Amino acid sequence: MSVVPSSLLPASAVPAFRGRIGRDVHSGHYAVPHRYRLHVAPYDPDCLGIVLTHSLLGLDDTLPLTVLPETPDTPDGGYSALRPLYEASAHLYDGPAAAPVLSDSWTGRIVSTHVPDIIRDLALRFRGEGPELLPEEHRGEIEAIADLCERSVNRAAQRAGELGLDGEAAHRDPLTVLFAALGSLEHRLAGNPYVLGDAPTAADVHVWVTLVQLDTVHRWHLDAAAMDRVAGYPALWAYARRLAARTEFARHLDIEALLRRHRAHCRGREAAGGAIRLVDWSGTAR
Repeated sequence: MSVVPSSLLPASAVPAFRGRIGRDVHSGHYAVPHRYRLHVAPYDPDCLGIVLTHSLLGLDDTLPLTVLPETPDTPDGGYSALRPLYEASAHLYDGPAAAPVLSDSWTGRIVSTHVPDIIRDLALRFRGEGPELLPEEHRGEIEAIADLCERSVNRAAQRAGELGLDGEAAHRDPLTVLFAALGSLEHRLAGNPYVLGDAPTAADVHVWVTLVQLDTVHRWHLDAAAMDRVAGYPALWAYARRLAARTEFARHLDIEALLRRHRAHCRGREAAGGAIRLVDWSGTAR
């Protein structure tokens, strides 16, 4: 495992615990039922992606979840319940004890706080009878879609809604990126039930969580004209509604808690974009 010392990180950052789950007993950390535990706050998009992966794979009886309170209980935005794990895992650790955490009950230490690694290891090492979320032939595409979601949807929507941008073009340019990304996803879903074809993969985890964010959080920072264009991708939003009706996708989703978390840190324009959400994320289409 590699740990970035807290002295080398921004004050708000969490050290990058990057342990991995290996293939067998020679790997140090290897997949054993009930050895590991996930500590998550599903109101955070990164944690939501992890719990969705966990749910799709049916890991309740193999890898337990601890769902943390909606509001962190320490001044630095961490959780006091996680502090023993951080202090056992990094000498003299004094940063925030933040979620998510994959912990090892045999050692009482953290395996990983790195979201992409956690999702990969759940899909590759704990799959069991669950779907193949990271098929070998699609791994490059899945990484590209994850990057598209983060850079061209989440970051572009956030940028388009920021205060203090200089001139109309500063808002228009990230919207151009956003609409191009949504168009790309619309094209993929026009003839397929899932992003990469007939079966769910990790790409669907990335896309669905991104659509949750777009329709419940970013929409408040985009004006009505922008939201009208966001709504103009029928295959994309039909896909979002269809998956929202599945228990695996909706079981850990708390929209009101997600919004409260967002508002506590909000620096957007609060322009009150679309008045009606495009999806009822509890599972019934509006």
